[in-house]
Amino acid sequence: MSTWGPPASGVRLTWDRLPDDIRRAVEARLGGRVVAAPSQPGGFSPGVAARLRTEAGFRAFIKAVSPAQNPDSPEMHRREARIAAAMPVSAPVPRLLDAWDQDGWAVLIYEDVKGRQPAMPWTLDEIERVMAAIVRLHAELTPCPVPGIRADAEDPGIDAAFSGWRRLRLEPLDGLDSWSRRHLDELAAIESGWAVAAAGDTLLHLDLRADNILIRGNGEVLFVDWPAAMRGAPFLDVVGMAPSVAMQGGPDLDWLLARHPSAARADPGAVTAWLAALAGYLIHGSLLPPPPGLPTLRPFQAAQGAVARAWLEARLGT
Repeated sequence: MSTWGPPASGVRLTWDRLPDDIRRAVEARLGGRVVAAPSQPGGFSPGVAARLRTEAGFRAFIKAVSPAQNPDSPEMHRREARIAAAMPVSAPVPRLLDAWDQDGWAVLIYEDVKGRQPAMPWTLDEIERVMAAIVRLHAELTPCPVPGIRADAEDPGIDAAFSGWRRLRLEPLDGLDSWSRRHLDELAAIESGWAVAAAGDTLLHLDLRADNILIRGNGEVLFVDWPAAMRGAPFLDVVGMAPSVAMQGGPDLDWLLARHPSAARADPGAVTAWLAALAGYLIHGSLLPPPPGLPTLRPFQAAQGAVARAWLEARLGT
């Protein structure tokens, strides 16, 4: 399997490394002793992500993490559990079976999905299938079905997360490329308008990548890992996914936008503002030290950021 750019994979705990009390609690909920627990490699969470099989043959998927692996990850798991629990049954997402906190651990149990991630490099038929599934996903999740989800893209906390250029203008970091340095004022100004441009009432995944997508044997596409979800306009998901797709051998942003009717109708200025915010988020993040327990995150951000920055430069004509 060949890919362009680093893989979206981190350093996982395995099932046997969970505390005994946590494993016993999981087995009690599954109704039997776990006899197989292969770890799943995709994604960056430093906790456990494993497909479980009990001695009676029951299967489930577990995610579990504590502050010892990363101080922010347990709250991300809790947020994902709240979102997953409120998803409509018709949404193409795995069903959450149980979730709880225990001794600082956040534990989630999902139905086990017999599926695979998209082939790398991307193939045309699979990216077409995934884009059609994203259109259906957004239709199912409009209006936003999850109560209390971040009110809209104008939330100050969300805007602060996507303020990379503004942060770099105030405090430049070593390693910033020369084009970005020359255009920091312009990039910060464009970025500052993303939130208003992106307002909407669709529940967005906001972290769509190949490693967050599963394809069943019958071709059905499911979307996993929802801690970053927010409410906004559908084109945010398409633009947000595009750098990783291109980095992994797939088509470019304009091709993807054209495959999503709502995204294709989006105002070009709004798309550029969000692309600027996304590029700033990725590039600023890539220049920071790695978060605890996530040693592979920064290279992946850097590779996506380079793609997003190149597209931004082309759109701005500078």
